[in-house]
Amino acid sequence: MIVSDPLIVLVLCIAGTFVWRAMGVAIANRIDISSDIFQWFNCVAYAMLAGLITRVILIPSGMLAQTPDFDRMAAISAGFVVFFLFRRSIFAGTGIAFTTFLALTTARNFGLI
Repeated sequence: MIVSDPLIVLVLCIAGTFVWRAMGVAIANRIDISSDIFQWFNCVAYAMLAGLITRVILIPSGMLAQTPDFDRMAAISAGFVVFFLFRRSIFAGTGIAFTTFLALTTARNFGLI
């Protein structure tokens, strides 16, 4: 049976999402965040995030693919340095990386570099 009524599809999607969220709430209090399995899941999540960020920087798609590699590498390098200089401040590192990338892109568009 193929469900084609948008209202039924919406209700089924909401129900499917709610079930998983409700199960998460039900077991959240029973999770020991210092357990080995939780630490393993945490490491896997960070590794996946690092892989996705690396892919976006090294093998971009869409509009980002039109920017020079140097601009992306300079921005991420500046952000990384500032991240450590400001006592591992994600806000400072991200802000500098964004500002560096924006400045380099703007300078290229105006023919300054």
